[in-house]
Amino acid sequence: MALNLKLNLKGVNVPKPVRYIIAIGMPILIIVLFYFLFYSPKSKEIKSLKATISKQEKEISNAEVKLRKLPKLKALYAIRVKELDELKRQLPEEKEVSGLLKQVSDLGIKSGLTIGLWKPSNKRMHSSGVVYEIPVKVNMKGAFHRLGYFFSELSGLNRIVNIKDLKLSKPVMAGNEAILEISFNAATFSSVPEGEAKKASEQGKKGRPRRGRRR
Repeated sequence: MALNLKLNLKGVNVPKPVRYIIAIGMPILIIVLFYFLFYSPKSKEIKSLKATISKQEKEISNAEVKLRKLPKLKALYAIRVKELDELKRQLPEEKEVSGLLKQVSDLGIKSGLTIGLWKPSNKRMHSSGVVYEIPVKVNMKGAFHRLGYFFSELSGLNRIVNIKDLKLSKPVMAGNEAILEISFNAATFSSVPEGEAKKASEQGKKGRPRRGRRR
């Protein structure tokens, strides 16, 4: 923006003090007009553009970092999918659970343990919301090495069976063996049909308390 201001005072009787004021004031006026009409707006525009460019540079940098991580994330995702498929293979269908529990019971007998109590409970939804848990309360009697053999055989199953709350009594000699009273809670799991899993997930979301707005 160019300012072209001309003031012709020829033929006009202007006192010298006024002439001095005009001579000094005109450049100041031009500078003030230049600042407010040109420099200040352009300066604000430049500042705004710099801020926009800086923001876009950060976004580009973040996008480049994510892009570099993409192959690693894809590989990790593939590993997790493979692990999930493997776990699913270890989960029996609900109709197979009774057969699995009988297999575990037979392992106890095969190991030389006497089963005093074998009490399966009703299935219940696991806290994960993706599998059913079937608890079994067990009391056994037998030698320690036979219990070790039982657990060893149990770990060799291609299904998941968890043992917790294991309790052993003081051994009592019976012939050549020290016999223990053994009690524990076993749990196996079965997959949840897709329709039931979706329904449980929706019910879980509905049951969550809503957060109130902060005042």
